[in-house]
Amino acid sequence: MNYEVVLPAAGSGTRMGAGKNKLFLELQGTTILVHTLHVFEQDPKCTGIWLAVKDSEREQIEQLIQEAGITKVKGLPTGGAERQHSVRSCLVKMEPTDLVMVHDAARPFILQETIDKLAAVAFEKGAAIAGVRVKDTMKIVRDGIIQETVDRERLWSIQTPQAFRYDLLKEASDVADKVGFLGTDEAMLVENIGHHVHIVESSYENVKMTTKEDLVFGEAILTSRQA
Repeated sequence: MNYEVVLPAAGSGTRMGAGKNKLFLELQGTTILVHTLHVFEQDPKCTGIWLAVKDSEREQIEQLIQEAGITKVKGLPTGGAERQHSVRSCLVKMEPTDLVMVHDAARPFILQETIDKLAAVAFEKGAAIAGVRVKDTMKIVRDGIIQETVDRERLWSIQTPQAFRYDLLKEASDVADKVGFLGTDEAMLVENIGHHVHIVESSYENVKMTTKEDLVFGEAILTSRQA
């Protein structure tokens, strides 16, 4: 089950407070972006990588790709203001394929076994996303007052990759674009057209590099894996 992967890489990363795209920050001497690219470069089932980028950063990203020896990148279309716009800019450039995965470029620690499970479920069911079970007690709060304690047994924290049959994701993207529907992730677009999305249990190490504290976790994960 081969697939192509879309990496939205046009974000601002304001929560990191680094003054530049967080994907250019380094973990043990290698940029976050290149760490993520290596995962898919090394997976024989990945037949193409698409990066949605800012025009002002395209040259820098092309240089990183070349220096890192990444060979699977098929295109770097211009990203949009929202994540789904960036993903769509890649979808409209792609040739039809079996499966498409969408992955946060700032999640460099996704495990190969999770990718394999996602591909298998998406191929059979049409849509599958990675997630982990919520560990903390969850409460609904309004105006600083707890309204309800939620049964965490039914709650999952959603990650990426999110995997879909190409035709399904393309249809969901087309519908959202036509009616002006804005979703927080690709699964929401697929849910919007009435298709079930299945969950695949991932790893708590599959963290997104969002804040400075996440960089500390990232360094620790790399050190642990090397050991």
